[in-house]
Amino acid sequence: MVQTDRKLVGFSEHINDPAFKQYQKNRTHWTLYFTIIISVIAVIGFSLYGQYSSEIDNPEAIYIGFVIAGMFLLIAFYQIIHYKASKTWDGVVAAKKTEKKLRKHYTTDEDYYWEDYIVYTVSIQSDTGKVHTMRNENDDTLYKYFQIGDRVRHHGGLNSFEKYDKSKDTVIFCNACGSMNNIEETHCHRCNCPLLK
Repeated sequence: MVQTDRKLVGFSEHINDPAFKQYQKNRTHWTLYFTIIISVIAVIGFSLYGQYSSEIDNPEAIYIGFVIAGMFLLIAFYQIIHYKASKTWDGVVAAKKTEKKLRKHYTTDEDYYWEDYIVYTVSIQSDTGKVHTMRNENDDTLYKYFQIGDRVRHHGGLNSFEKYDKSKDTVIFCNACGSMNNIEETHCHRCNCPLLK
């Protein structure tokens, strides 16, 4: 669907669309389903490894499987709680930075090579003074999208940012799934949530 009205200044009321609540609910469910599946696979996998391997025996292998499954579950619950606990707040893009870095990549125990990479950082200062940073390696998409001085709103539950003034943009990011869309579209091409404009 293509938008004809290009009034793109202001925070969007579309954030109240029920599609966002449904997206958050679906994300929670899929996170739990996926985590339960890989946790079961970990327990079964280590159980079989303990039964057929000469390196480790059951029940020790089964215990290891349960520990790894527990770690998966803890990470999933942390992510769910983190999203649910995030608050809505306003702020401004305060700084942007690029850093060229170098790191080792090991091909074997002794052989390695050096890899160049760039870290793109966008710092956003909330109206209360707290600084939040977004970092991406070798991807300058968000770095180019946000400009110093841009007024932004962080949407709690979605953990994403909306620009106040989108009038000069040719693209817009979905605040639900993060996909990049043409600014003329009204709904995200990936998750079909309304675009906030």
